[in-house]
Amino acid sequence: MKRIVSAAMLAVGLSTGVGLAADLPVKAVPAPVVRPPDWDIAFGGALMTDYEFRGITQSKHKGSVAAYSELRYNVNPTLQLYYGNSGESIDFANHAASEIDFYGGFRPTLGASAFDFGLWYYYYPGGLTFNGLGSAATCTNGFFSGIGPACNTAKGNQSFWEVYGKDTYTFNDSVALTGDVYYSPSWLNSGAYGLYASGILKLTAPATWLPNGIGAFVTGELGYYWFGTTDAFYGTPTFPGGIKYPDYLTWNIGLDFTWKVFTLDLRYWDTNLSRANCNVLTADQSGGFNPSNISATNPDGLGSSWCGATFVAKVAADVTLNANIK
Repeated sequence: MKRIVSAAMLAVGLSTGVGLAADLPVKAVPAPVVRPPDWDIAFGGALMTDYEFRGITQSKHKGSVAAYSELRYNVNPTLQLYYGNSGESIDFANHAASEIDFYGGFRPTLGASAFDFGLWYYYYPGGLTFNGLGSAATCTNGFFSGIGPACNTAKGNQSFWEVYGKDTYTFNDSVALTGDVYYSPSWLNSGAYGLYASGILKLTAPATWLPNGIGAFVTGELGYYWFGTTDAFYGTPTFPGGIKYPDYLTWNIGLDFTWKVFTLDLRYWDTNLSRANCNVLTADQSGGFNPSNISATNPDGLGSSWCGATFVAKVAADVTLNANIK
């Protein structure tokens, strides 16, 4: 009889979920860690009404096209290695018509911070040397004023490299802040070091603000460029060994709209450079003479509009192989 009762009690316990089995601890099965694919490729292109680089036009305030590709290797979910190439159409004072970039580095993440460290090489093929030691043809601007030659000079080789570091801190889905630093020992192969630092604030609109599939964000950047002294090629009668390039402040603000792989960027750019100091940095081939522009570093009195306020519209497409194609 006792056996029958025990068996009955066990049956009741199993059927009601109460009994010995219910007393055993149940271990939760951990969710699998999602590892990104080891290899990935990103590529894209852009059409823009002007190619602005840190507040100075690279395309003489004319339209420009750009394209890039980037190979990525994910060491683990918090570390990525990358190598890329890009190209842009330009219009330099030395007649270089294209920029070809080679770059690479690594991107570690730590909590809300996404870092980026690397090296960038800017290659400008096809440039000609204008040394100003002859006729007007030896000046980029080919210009001689009534008071004597007013001549801009430029090296044929203006290719250079720089190292950089960035940190983007994401506060939430709407706010992110980036700080970056770039350094070159010879900016535009001038012999003068270039140190650029900036802060970028990004504000992303909530997804409910726009129709389904369309995103929007605003970005604003405030940056400063420090320069050293050039080599003797850019020397003046007052400074035959080279001139101190003018430091400058630059800023931009823009509104972006995204849809699938496309981005429309509408942006305002400006700097605090005078036309005379802009001419010193660019050797503008369209620079005009004005007596008020004459200084020890700009003795020929030429001025440039390449560093002034400008509005740029850009349409870009960016594709990541694993995210957009597979």
